[in-house]
Amino acid sequence: MTGDSGRIFFSNTGRSLIEEDVIELSSVGVDIGSSTSHLLFSTIVLERLDSRYVVAERIVRHQSDILITPYTAENTIDADRLGNFIAAEYEKAGISPDEIDTGALILTGVAVRRENARAIGELFAAEAGKFVAVSAGDGLETLMAAHGSGALALSIRNGHPVLNIDVGGGTTKIALCVDGEVATMTAVEAGARLVVVDGGGRIERIEPTGRAYLDELGLTLNVGDGITDDQRDELANAMADQVCRAMRGEDLGARLRLPPLSYAEAPGDVIVSGGVSEYFYGREAAGFGDLGRELGAALRSKIEAMNIAITEPLQGIRATVVGASQYTVQVSGSTIYMDPPETLPLTNIAVIAPELDLSGEEIDKAVIEDGVKQALIRLDLNTEDQPVAIAFPWAGTASFARLQALCQGLIAGVQVKLDAEHPLILVIDGDIGGLLGIHCREEEKLATPIVSIDGIQLREFDFIDIGEVLRSTGAVPVVIKSLLFPEENSLAA
Repeated sequence: MTGDSGRIFFSNTGRSLIEEDVIELSSVGVDIGSSTSHLLFSTIVLERLDSRYVVAERIVRHQSDILITPYTAENTIDADRLGNFIAAEYEKAGISPDEIDTGALILTGVAVRRENARAIGELFAAEAGKFVAVSAGDGLETLMAAHGSGALALSIRNGHPVLNIDVGGGTTKIALCVDGEVATMTAVEAGARLVVVDGGGRIERIEPTGRAYLDELGLTLNVGDGITDDQRDELANAMADQVCRAMRGEDLGARLRLPPLSYAEAPGDVIVSGGVSEYFYGREAAGFGDLGRELGAALRSKIEAMNIAITEPLQGIRATVVGASQYTVQVSGSTIYMDPPETLPLTNIAVIAPELDLSGEEIDKAVIEDGVKQALIRLDLNTEDQPVAIAFPWAGTASFARLQALCQGLIAGVQVKLDAEHPLILVIDGDIGGLLGIHCREEEKLATPIVSIDGIQLREFDFIDIGEVLRSTGAVPVVIKSLLFPEENSLAA
């Protein structure tokens, strides 16, 4: 919240960031997936660096038990049982929900498609606006897993490509990491809980993709039927074959949920994350009514035969559990544009950071448009559901031609958002926010609300709150909430 003095306070403590050199925040990350659900409680230590606060330390306070995501008879997530589990884990951690400063709720895998997934997300997000709620589609979940497993960090340290394979309950996400970036990624319809069995070995749930695998194998199995060990192995091997084919860049048609991998240099290491990784690396032996053991063993055997080094992940089953913290607090420059003023404040706005080359004398609006659209696709934000902030660094001269090409490209890139009457939100690392906002309104005749601020540095996986204008300076305060991944403290290790 913003007080009368223009300072930024945390809602549950009344502390002022502006007056303190070191801040400790309580953070919780909640991951609800098609297969498992779990929580991670952390303390985030922020230290002032000039006018910004940066993460100095991230201390894990409690890692929850792993819950097999509960479903009702109607095949939707059982919100009551899930809520009881979460309440119990808060108690084990010795933390009250009122003590949490900030958090992230991540819905992944098949769980995103459940009828009541959005209701669960909204339930958490409603808690004083402290939670960032993210429904992670295939692209975003693949990126998150590559961050959380440590594959991106390893690609920097080892100096060669690293392939991260995140095997969950419904899908397998594959990312090729090169020099700390995801160069190419795909997702395969293969997972441990496409067929679920009860304690007596009888099938109690078959996902549509699981049905497709059974049909391809000629296995006439239905809910209530028993399934033999040989049939389980046959089904797991079929899924592992699909994963390995996807690893090689083959086009699997409808079995792929993203375009095939495309790369020239073969990976030097493979990291496996996700729930099945616990079996892949031999860390788990017990069964949980799914094909995890069989799929982990089949995948291990096939990857070993490919003669690629297998490396342990920093995080396996918890690779997508993240803590969201108020990572930095920044104040925008005075050359900003907001119209109408009542557009502010804005909270929990997802940030896209398209790769825009503005170094040349000319700016190609088509290239700008494509860069913005690709960033939306990469983070599963290419729908009309929510606004986004476009973040980029400015370079070069502010000639009319360059401004026009940039503004036209940015507007075209987020047209799906503007058509839904969301505001155009620009956050520029450079002193040009006012000019861009004026140009969009006066020259491009954009009718939707416009917020264009500068002097702010953002990145992908950030979410921002933009406060109301500070009367004394004409600037606006910006709270930046970053998703913190386990490897981010060890990039240089």
